[in-house]
Amino acid sequence: QVQLVESGGGSVQAGGSLRLSCAASGDTNKIYYMAWFRQAPGKEREGVALINTRGGTIYADSVKGRFTISQDNDKNILYLQMNSLQPEDTAIYYCASDPAWSLSPLRPSKFRYWGQGTEVTVSS
Repeated sequence: QVQLVESGGGSVQAGGSLRLSCAASGDTNKIYYMAWFRQAPGKEREGVALINTRGGTIYADSVKGRFTISQDNDKNILYLQMNSLQPEDTAIYYCASDPAWSLSPLRPSKFRYWGQGTEVTVSS
């Protein structure tokens, strides 16, 4: 079992920045992927970015060049630095983890453990 707790959400104007954090506890030594997903009102949950245990990353096209995923392995904390935020980035952001490799990992159905979410609102 892995427990995930997100923090760092809030409200910001377009063009601004936020950094989300996700603290992991429990069987953290079994984690292979950690990822950020988001869900906007009325839309399906979508992948934002993921990182594996070797530091390899994947980003959704919509956030490439603006968002950066990183992790502090010593503290078991996942981060998402979000720059140049736009109103379309408004969503609840979820942290997720999974213990197994996948050919196509950045999809919600692949991930076993989820945090409760943190809300990000970007105003124009």
